[in-house]
Amino acid sequence: MIGKTNFPFVKEGTELYASRLKHYVRFDIQELSDVKAGKNMPSDELKKKEAEQFLKKIPSDAFVILLDENGKQYQSRQFALEIEKWMIQTSKDIIFVVGGAFGFAPAMYERAQLKISLSSMTFSHQLIRLIFVEQLYRAFSIINQEPYHND
Repeated sequence: MIGKTNFPFVKEGTELYASRLKHYVRFDIQELSDVKAGKNMPSDELKKKEAEQFLKKIPSDAFVILLDENGKQYQSRQFALEIEKWMIQTSKDIIFVVGGAFGFAPAMYERAQLKISLSSMTFSHQLIRLIFVEQLYRAFSIINQEPYHND
């Protein structure tokens, strides 16, 4: 993800679910620096600079999934099944990418294998990190048949 959050509750919540996820899988969050002078750039240029940062960090053999407003939406149990499938089908790292406020540059769409959306609503790119990490934890609790998720 690009940038650090300004909200302590987002940081604390994200850390909570990240620590829970580590009981199931190797899980790491990488926060890349905001683009210098990004607030003064046209959005296309900013997305391109962000993409350059992402692409430097993503291993060439990784399975990349973008969190994108135009991606496929899943119900929680469906998402858990997809995660299981991805883990079986690839021996590569699975990397979920949260873009900046304006989304992704074309280079990121070319690099990714999939796009997913958490909702047809729009969330801030800061808040979505907490929502997504909770959904990952929920998926792994479903996979492991633990009582966290209620239908």
